Amino acid sequence: MQLTLKAHFNKQIKDSKKEQVVFWVKGEDEKKPEISKLTREVVELEIEGVDQKLTCEFNKTTKDSKKTVLEFIVKGDTSSDQSFNFYRKAGSDVTLTIVESQMDIDDFNEEQREGIKYNVGKEGVANVDQVTIDQIASENEEIEEEEKEDSESDELI
Repeated sequence: MQLTLKAHFNKQIKDSKKEQVVFWVKGEDEKKPEISKLTREVVELEIEGVDQKLTCEFNKTTKDSKKTVLEFIVKGDTSSDQSFNFYRKAGSDVTLTIVESQMDIDDFNEEQREGIKYNVGKEGVANVDQVTIDQIASENEEIEEEEKEDSESDELI
């Protein structure tokens, strides 16, 4: 499903836990029934005139007498280079295209994070996997060897 709306890119909020973008829809576009159908789905946002797309969770829709507010949570692996031109449009009126993603909400919420691996038990206690310096060193060596092989194969082409 694809939905195109005239909207005001109200703001972008970024904190240590999540990144969120908020749009205001006014006029005839706020009456489109597709808006409620896409809520709580993973979507790709596009703004006319911007090459980048953002993969987001369509978090919620709020309506009042003046406008409809659309809130999206941006997928954690979005790079700052990828989103810079997108966010330059904040504070202006845009043509927003919302496209339903093939990703489901469980995949979206399973962010891959670098760093220490851990599991959280039912009681909320984190169990940290034990890692030695030797394991980290051998992983780094493997990565360096793969990168070297990749660069050598690129040179042969």
